[in-house]
Amino acid sequence: MDPDTKKCRESKPHSSNSNGSKCSHSKFPDEALEKVLSFIDSHKDRNTVSLVCKEWYNAERWTRSNLFIGNCYSVSPEIVSKRFPRIKSVRIKGKPRFSDFNMLPRDWGANVHAWLVMFAEVYPFLEELRLKRMTVNDDSLELLAKSFTGFKALSLLSCDGFTDDGLKFVATHCRNLTELDIQDSVAVDVGGDWLTCFPENFSSLEILNFASLNSEVNFESLEKLVNRCKKTLRVLKVNESITLDQLQRLLVHAPNLVELGTGSFMQELTPRQYEDVGSAFSNCGKLRVLSGLWDATDLHFSVLYGACAKLTFLNFSEAVLQSGELAKLLAHCPNLRRLWVIDTVQDKGLEAVGSSCPLLEELRVFPLDPYDLDHQHGVTEQGLLAVSLGCPKLHYLLYFCRRMTNAAVIAAVKNCPNFTHFRLCIMNPGQPDHLTKSPMDAAFAAVVKTCPKLRRLSVSGLLTDKTFESIGEYAKNLETLSVAFAGSSDKAMVCVLRGCPKLRKLEIRDCPFGNAALLSGVEKYEMMRSLWMSACDVTMKGCRMLAREMPRLNVEVIEDEGSDDGAKAGKVYVYRTVAGPRRDAPPFVLTL
Repeated sequence: MDPDTKKCRESKPHSSNSNGSKCSHSKFPDEALEKVLSFIDSHKDRNTVSLVCKEWYNAERWTRSNLFIGNCYSVSPEIVSKRFPRIKSVRIKGKPRFSDFNMLPRDWGANVHAWLVMFAEVYPFLEELRLKRMTVNDDSLELLAKSFTGFKALSLLSCDGFTDDGLKFVATHCRNLTELDIQDSVAVDVGGDWLTCFPENFSSLEILNFASLNSEVNFESLEKLVNRCKKTLRVLKVNESITLDQLQRLLVHAPNLVELGTGSFMQELTPRQYEDVGSAFSNCGKLRVLSGLWDATDLHFSVLYGACAKLTFLNFSEAVLQSGELAKLLAHCPNLRRLWVIDTVQDKGLEAVGSSCPLLEELRVFPLDPYDLDHQHGVTEQGLLAVSLGCPKLHYLLYFCRRMTNAAVIAAVKNCPNFTHFRLCIMNPGQPDHLTKSPMDAAFAAVVKTCPKLRRLSVSGLLTDKTFESIGEYAKNLETLSVAFAGSSDKAMVCVLRGCPKLRKLEIRDCPFGNAALLSGVEKYEMMRSLWMSACDVTMKGCRMLAREMPRLNVEVIEDEGSDDGAKAGKVYVYRTVAGPRRDAPPFVLTL
């Protein structure tokens, strides 16, 4: 226990909480309090516990081992190290989500190195590091690999900056590694030689994912590694360079897989080879998640049938399937809970989803090419309606389409009223109801009225301020809202900021919202994680006014065309912070 805490308890029988009231828990034994707190894993619950009184604050800081930082600029490494002395697992998010759509300059920031320098000094016992949208260079991976002798898990989601050399450091020096998860990350000059760097006696991997690395792989080294880890390996996701016959050899060595990401199916096999691949899949009795499947067609699906019955998640976001191909496979997947597909399955494919997947809880439909405005195929309101009729447990939807109707959305949420995530992306900006040509206001009003559990919402299509009036009135549990090409006036944003008490992230692009809308959230932004506005009507003057009014916010203007008050602020990123202005801001980021 912290000595200061013990001293406080001895001198103050009743310590005060932040409101000055007496803490009725002062006689709670130190050891018992620490024991109770050790069972609380949720970072939200722990944050609440730390606010009870000074004793609980100190007990919580000494017992916390897992740290989540939702914005790497919301706090500094120095502040974190002073507050939490015993951290073993860290999860950090970096760039805002719009960086996924190339809306941030390349060198915007979110480099992890300063954090790792601090971790090496204060947390030599660090075991896990999970990063999302951060820059991770080879020097950082070398520092990580050589600083933490008991390091076990590294996850890089949508990260960039590293090469083959960085992965070699991890493979060579992290002797206790159980997880290496590289997902949707952009690496340069990465070959397959890093797999040869794992020691010959290394056998602890439970998760290995390099599906997003676009390079050839040293298959001999990979096969030896999988064989050494066959007792522990639960997740294996390989990249497109792995062929079907190579995959079959890996599956023989990995009978305990729960999740598999395959390589490419573009390979001609003999009947005997097909039989061997099918047998390997059938022997994966614990398999629940399947992804990858590059270039797969219905000619290959027969080899998967033996593993389909127990699958709960199928990820076809890399497989360009037609409706008939999807229907054939889904007929063998009665227990599916999650499904990701590309819109090439069209409405008939989604009709098969509705008829074959009664337990489905999550559906994501991605566009084959979101920038092809002449693309006439894909999915429509008919596919959405078919899924909602057959999948009453659906509560997570991401749906890219080029047309939609109010009636279809109203019927869909009536059929599935438990939506927590409803992300409808009509790709043609300002698209009205396909049949009536009216705005899509009624659709999203129905979503927020019918789905009280809604936490995340993405709106699109032709929308007036009426949509946002409904969101402000009914979406009381909404945490994240994404808006594009919508709204009529500042009133829309004002309604949302004043009406959604739990709102934490607001993402807006190409909307007619100006200074009045921005400044209407002055009292709200400190309770939110971030606000993003791009291509709106906000000016530099409005941004400066917000910065003056709320000094505990970082108000950043990115790539502004001018610094005079009348100039429009092209991209505005606002977030709460206890660390002050960024110390690594590049010249094109102006912190007000």
